[in-house]
Amino acid sequence: MMIMNKIALAIAIIGTLNWGLVGLFSFDLVAWIAGGAETVLARIIYVAVALAGIWCISLLFRNEEEALEHGV
Repeated sequence: MMIMNKIALAIAIIGTLNWGLVGLFSFDLVAWIAGGAETVLARIIYVAVALAGIWCISLLFRNEEEALEHGV
């Protein structure tokens, strides 16, 4: 489970950096890489970021013992 936590956190961080670029410079890196915001690849990336964020929410509610068991 520790690997899943790290993957989710990495994807969520990438998503937040992308939103930072959108907010600061009106530049959507995901759309630029995928060839547009409406492409299938961009939509897959956006969904992956959303799922990673949802997964990371669960990390907030784990107590210390569960975190040690799961390697967080």
